[in-house]
Amino acid sequence: MGIDELLERVRAGIDRVGPRQAAAAAADGALLVDIRYAALRERDGLIPGALVVERNELEWRLDPWGSHRAAEAVSHDLQVMVICNEGYASSLAVASLHQLGLHRATDLIGGFQAWRAAGLPVEV
Repeated sequence: MGIDELLERVRAGIDRVGPRQAAAAAADGALLVDIRYAALRERDGLIPGALVVERNELEWRLDPWGSHRAAEAVSHDLQVMVICNEGYASSLAVASLHQLGLHRATDLIGGFQAWRAAGLPVEV
């Protein structure tokens, strides 16, 4: 199986959201998690209130039972919205979070670039 087929299969099991849905969910307590690497964050800015977690640390930081968990990772029932740059890597990351039991994890269609294009807040 190639990456395109894998991505299609993974996305079939995710209820992905658009930028405005993600912003509304965050206002209601969902955790936005930015997994973009530092150079992209420095170039394009940050979503206010989003937890920044490098992709290679994501599972360790969001596992509520993990010894290296972030303070925000309080429950497997936590609503998590993963954001990458364009919405590809985030889908694969969500599949991994589902395997850890974070069943409400999803990702942002179009990633950070879609958030910014929608005119939603960005800190430069």
